[in-house]
Amino acid sequence: METGFPNRSLLHPTRAADSSTAREAAFKAKGVDKIAMTSVNDHFVLGAWSEATGAKGHIDFLADGAGDFAKALGLELDAAAGGLGLRSKRYSMLVVDGVVKELNIEPEPGKADISSAEHLLGQIK
Repeated sequence: METGFPNRSLLHPTRAADSSTAREAAFKAKGVDKIAMTSVNDHFVLGAWSEATGAKGHIDFLADGAGDFAKALGLELDAAAGGLGLRSKRYSMLVVDGVVKELNIEPEPGKADISSAEHLLGQIK
């Protein structure tokens, strides 16, 4: 999977951006060059979200409007029963030189434990 990010990158979708923003220095200290998140949403919503959370300039917000990225990873979530349609499961991912080194998929919707910034930080060698 090619993310377009050089060296070490963190992809952390649909999780409160403040968790990764608050730990940005710790990620950088471990050699992470970019922190990114993706959401099955449009770029206008993600632009507003990045501003509202104060994460603009710290985290790259990547819109996955039709859920193509989530589907390609097998991480789509059918939330139609709740009126939300296609979404993405929560996960965190460490990508090193375009290769996924860690992928932490949250087993329950609404939880953010193994997909948390803290958990991923503990996995980075």
